[in-house]
Amino acid sequence: RSAATAPLRARASTLRTHESAARLVVKADSNNEARYGACWPGRVEVPANVPKLGNGVVKKISLLGSTGSIGTQTLDIVEENPDKFQVVALSAGNNIDLVAEQTAKFKPQMVSIQNAEKMDELREALRAKGVTEMPELLCGEEGITEVARHAQAEATVTGIVGCAGLAPTVAAIIAGKDICLANKETLIAGGPHIVPLCQKHGVKILPADSEHSALFQCMQGLPEGGLRRIILTASGGAFRNFTLDEMKFMAENDPLSLHAKASTHPNWDMGAKITVDSATLVNKSLEVIEAHYLYGTSYDNIDVVVHPQSIIHSMVETADSSVLAQLGWPDMRLPILYTMSWPDRVACSETTWPRLDFMKMGDLTFMEPDRAKYPSLDMGYAAGRAGGTMTGVYSAANEQAVAMFLDKQIGYFDIFSVIEKTCAKHMDDLILDPTLEDIYATDKWARDYVRDVCVTKDMAIA
Repeated sequence: RSAATAPLRARASTLRTHESAARLVVKADSNNEARYGACWPGRVEVPANVPKLGNGVVKKISLLGSTGSIGTQTLDIVEENPDKFQVVALSAGNNIDLVAEQTAKFKPQMVSIQNAEKMDELREALRAKGVTEMPELLCGEEGITEVARHAQAEATVTGIVGCAGLAPTVAAIIAGKDICLANKETLIAGGPHIVPLCQKHGVKILPADSEHSALFQCMQGLPEGGLRRIILTASGGAFRNFTLDEMKFMAENDPLSLHAKASTHPNWDMGAKITVDSATLVNKSLEVIEAHYLYGTSYDNIDVVVHPQSIIHSMVETADSSVLAQLGWPDMRLPILYTMSWPDRVACSETTWPRLDFMKMGDLTFMEPDRAKYPSLDMGYAAGRAGGTMTGVYSAANEQAVAMFLDKQIGYFDIFSVIEKTCAKHMDDLILDPTLEDIYATDKWARDYVRDVCVTKDMAIA
């Protein structure tokens, strides 16, 4: 593709970026944010007389997505604390060797895999690992559902990525299992359906995301009406030290360098999709939506601050202007552990769980996010206020746009424009009280609309 045409494409893309958030805000003029309630409306009430884990008190869990990142970290926690946790059921995809290894080690009563055709392979792998007492073996959607609502489980850890985690989470909620929530789509896409369901069945949603876990910890003990504001911290991603003009220059003169920069996080080595989401700050706008469904806080009272060191994981401001913060080294295991142990605190080895050293962590700095550089923030707030299926469409449109950006089918600034176009189009078909089928259908529609309508060949950067 001619290099001479790249500046024209990039400049048009940049113009679309500046217009996008404003248009979506205008279209999302009806505020439905109070329609669905919240999992923890403004405070976290700690139950009394809960037995301390250990000394014969063992919490039984079901694990969805045992071979993924959340699943393997969950099992590491169980292995380190066998006197406190027991896995009674687990589900996985098609990594048969790892599933067999996990089954041999943790001896769950029920195991489910994705593909029925691999069941014989699983049996052979289990026998090869020395498993003589076979667990109940299941497969497919029915198998995941049975794992999620296993009769002996007290809580279900949801480590499945995407909307595939919605149906088993619903099954677990209906069965009265508390949810150790590590699946963003449960609330971002499913919030209008999930939150009322949790209220109906008296189920607790315990957040495993570091920011929402921080808020959860800070809210414990607050009196009714004690919460004034939520403050979510963001690393700032790849472009936190770039100006918008510098990014425009890269888009016009070297779009592949902008692509490479967006795909590299300054703090961590993460997956490609979440790294780009951090660069665009879409990840934080999704966390704003999730925080609203968890805690019922008005979008007017949820703020985002860039904190490059990622030591403060989030904060709450109370009615009397005090600010409570949760600090720690960035480590996903801690929020996962706390979802499993709450309201207990489990003592951890200083070798495997390094303690925060204030002398080593250095300065803590904070910046206001540049909303011109990060138009995703305004779009995310607007999607949240619109409610219903809009938040799921916003998330799905972003996923499809990022996938196409990583494949170099669109430029960096095109991510924002195609999200905006998709959300604006969906306003005509917004469903305020969606069923699961509605959520699945709009998720698919958003991906198809981005791919087939919003993206054009002249957006490609390679």
